[in-house]
Amino acid sequence: MLIDVLGGFIQELRTAGLPVSMVETIDAMEALRHTDLGDRPAFKAALGATLVKNVRHYEAFDTAFEVYFALSRSDENSAAESGVTGPSGEASGQGSGGDADLEELLEALARALAADDTAWLQSLARQAVDQLAGMEPGRPVGGTYYLYRTLRQLDVDGLFEQLVEEALAASGPLNEFDERLLREELEERIDRLREEIKAEIRRRLVADRGAEAVAKTLRKPLIEDTELMHATRADLVELEHVIQPLARKLAARLARRRRLRRDGRLDFRRTVRKSLATGGVPIEPQFRAPKPYKPEVFLLCDISGSMATFARFALQFVYAMSNEFSKLRAFAFIDALDEVTSYFSRETEFAEALQRISSEAQVVWLDGHSDYGRSLEQFWTGYGQSLSAKSTVIITGDARSNYRGPQAEVLEGIHDVARAVYWLNPEPRSYWNTGDSVMGKYAVFCDDVYEVRNLRQLETFVESIAEQGHRRVPLHKVG
Repeated sequence: MLIDVLGGFIQELRTAGLPVSMVETIDAMEALRHTDLGDRPAFKAALGATLVKNVRHYEAFDTAFEVYFALSRSDENSAAESGVTGPSGEASGQGSGGDADLEELLEALARALAADDTAWLQSLARQAVDQLAGMEPGRPVGGTYYLYRTLRQLDVDGLFEQLVEEALAASGPLNEFDERLLREELEERIDRLREEIKAEIRRRLVADRGAEAVAKTLRKPLIEDTELMHATRADLVELEHVIQPLARKLAARLARRRRLRRDGRLDFRRTVRKSLATGGVPIEPQFRAPKPYKPEVFLLCDISGSMATFARFALQFVYAMSNEFSKLRAFAFIDALDEVTSYFSRETEFAEALQRISSEAQVVWLDGHSDYGRSLEQFWTGYGQSLSAKSTVIITGDARSNYRGPQAEVLEGIHDVARAVYWLNPEPRSYWNTGDSVMGKYAVFCDDVYEVRNLRQLETFVESIAEQGHRRVPLHKVG
């Protein structure tokens, strides 16, 4: 039975995007041999230590674990707990759902939170779900709806303020620091109540629908797989925290790879000299140390409405990688192009630089709709003389030019002068060359075009151009 559940759990982790190999699965099974399966925290820690390699993935692991290894209770036990009593033995409500019962439930919750009684709080959370969630077996409603319905009737914000008032009245006047500590402690207890209610709803959904179905409804993309063009505000905040360490890690890996690379040209003289020690047999070929290649990068970003979020993270990621480039110049455009390199000084916060781009950069000429042809022509006319055989040009955008002339011959001129031209398109490939997209016309004059919809693909692109190093790749053509 455990093997079946564990197999389903590991498959869910893989479906959610976690890289769980067969070796790690074997490690997990070996770890469980030395773990008390009745000790749930130890059981969870053993699986987490063997199956999760990145701290960003732990949230997905935690969600899957709580679904597949939810604590089960019989219906009889749940029914027996519907009239929960507090530590003093007094009833906390009969669970009939009336106004009087709700008042009793709120009063009991306030006492349990004030006493920081975890067991009592768990019992009251089960009662709150019984009384307020309105869960119906077989009804195709997600847990978020039931959670919202329960918390709204409990008025947890009002409950928090009540706890603060009572705590301040009991402790007397506090200084600002102590009051802040008190509020933070009570906020943690309220968060614990939310988690207990969420866990109870999840447990009941699993009992009704099965772990696989519930896991599917709760599954969400890993942060590195979140589509940049459709990220929510919460996703954007998390992406901000992820992108800098991710870029630093990638930069360190690429720098180390460049130092260790041994793909320089064969040094014939040193090889012959070395072979004298082995009777003239060249067992150890000697190579000239390759000269590390750091490209000059010209980054052109479409910052029109549909591309603004993607351009933000492309700029931030590439700037975080700036040590890997000998020179980096950034340009923003909509239907006009302007250089914004000076906005990104070491003393300037990235958010401030973005604000300056939106307020100061001269990127609108006519109507504020993307015009790739005119923007490319402006770049070629104003900055083409700065391009050389060391220059790498990176263009980010969906290549939707609102049915205006693409002027692909301008990109051809850029390609003839620069070492390489790459295009990063945040749309799925299936959308290219549909409607007003002219991606195919531009792709003919690019060394490669990439679908870059998330941070994982952006990381792959940066690693790819660093791998290509000094060599020029063949033209990539899109039909």
